[in-house]
Amino acid sequence: MTFATDAPLLTIGQVAERAGLRTSHIRFYEKVGVLPEPERSSGQRRYREDVLHRLSIIDVAQRAGMTLEEIRLLTGPENGSANAGRYIRELADDKLPQIDALITRAQAVKHWLQVARSCDCSSVDVCGLFVDPTLLPPADG
Repeated sequence: MTFATDAPLLTIGQVAERAGLRTSHIRFYEKVGVLPEPERSSGQRRYREDVLHRLSIIDVAQRAGMTLEEIRLLTGPENGSANAGRYIRELADDKLPQIDALITRAQAVKHWLQVARSCDCSSVDVCGLFVDPTLLPPADG
């Protein structure tokens, strides 16, 4: 994606508004290294338009379950265009078993809750839902 180099620079407020973020998020992304340091003019941050594309990448990556460290590595120079695909595949290989485990746990909890809807026990001490601890997987923790 290319942008005109003579396009006017954006303030942090303009970037935040266009990206639907708070300015504090943008500063935090810079601090942790997922967003490069912007140019400065009279001490104020000034961004090129392409920062909006980078923020979109960050958003998609976070929604896909990537940590900020994983996003930093994904968008950093070590994973330029030649290595990005390989790194994304490696992340997917690492994340899929985690997601499968979350789905399995969520299905077990859903089943437990569906059974709980018909509970008419007078006390949790005698409720079958709480007698057998194997009905639910252990809590993460």
